[in-house]
Amino acid sequence: MTETTSTHPAVQASENSARFAMAKDKDAWLGLFADDAFLADPVGPSPFDPKGVGRRGRAEIAKFWDTAIARANLRITASQRIPCGNCCAAVLVAENDLGGGRTTRIDMVGIYEVGDDGKLVSVKVYWSWDQLAAQMRAHGLM
Repeated sequence: MTETTSTHPAVQASENSARFAMAKDKDAWLGLFADDAFLADPVGPSPFDPKGVGRRGRAEIAKFWDTAIARANLRITASQRIPCGNCCAAVLVAENDLGGGRTTRIDMVGIYEVGDDGKLVSVKVYWSWDQLAAQMRAHGLM
């Protein structure tokens, strides 16, 4: 029997990750992760992760929240979530309302992997820092 996207644990984790980030619910968002989870958002070097090695463990993931998500006014939409095994590939758009009629819009692909308990063990989000920086510069913010 094939699982539907509405009941697949990795799809649910992906949906909840976006929902809690948009609601600015740090505790609920961190609660999605296993204690030793891995997060790369974006994958590769960026000002959020200059060495591009990602973050391991809830304490490091909480620092990412404080640096990236807490400051944002996000709207995250998914055009597709594709479950496979214990993972979900999500085709996403993240819009950030910067105020004063200014927004950024970034296309993303997120890969969410859960353990047997449904907790996220790995999240890798692929998006272009250069694309975001260009939009920030156009708004006079960089």
